[in-house]
Amino acid sequence: MSAGEFRLRVRYRKAGRLRWLSHLEVVHALERTIRRANVPFAVTQGFSPHLKAAFGPALPVGTAGENEYVDVWLREYTDAARAAADLARVSPEDLAPTTARYVAGSEPSLTAALTIGVYRVELQGREPEQERVRAALGEVLGAGELTVVNRGKKKVYDLVRSVPKDVRVEDLQDGMSLEMAIRMGPEGSLRPEALVRAAFEHTDTPVPVLHTTRLDTFVESDEGVWSRPL
Repeated sequence: MSAGEFRLRVRYRKAGRLRWLSHLEVVHALERTIRRANVPFAVTQGFSPHLKAAFGPALPVGTAGENEYVDVWLREYTDAARAAADLARVSPEDLAPTTARYVAGSEPSLTAALTIGVYRVELQGREPEQERVRAALGEVLGAGELTVVNRGKKKVYDLVRSVPKDVRVEDLQDGMSLEMAIRMGPEGSLRPEALVRAAFEHTDTPVPVLHTTRLDTFVESDEGVWSRPL
């Protein structure tokens, strides 16, 4: 961080129809929002200067996010609450900032720091029942590894590391909800839908994924304690 710059961390949501935006489209949309809000943003150096910002781990197309983060560098100190309000005023409701505060320039980047994502996968249909789903998940997780093939590429996930907590299964009025923590990292992370599909392969009732939401992201300490970045 250059001298005289201030690192503002902003929490925002990605919801509704805007969950179908790609990560690059989200970046461009939020950059336009920051410019429209007239906050005194800093720019990068070099031949092609652009708004100085850094985002947290990308969300896949179609996945909503309730607590997503971006760091924006400002060239002037501005009250954080006022900046958040100015950003929200010019943002679409489904991509609106909710909170902001300043963080130290020495803190790790969001991408490096956020290594735990908590997801909710909602499924349509009443069958199979909770107990069958729990049993199927137990079989998959008990195997210790899961092989996922995507676009012809095969990847093997260590499930003990990738899924650090038990999956919670709940009934909904017209379906079922599965909540799970997934460990993220530079080597990639297991998609929640892949774990759900693997579990339902152990049942004879195909249940399509209705909606996936990343509920939260966390920083994991060396002692295994999870904390929010804001």
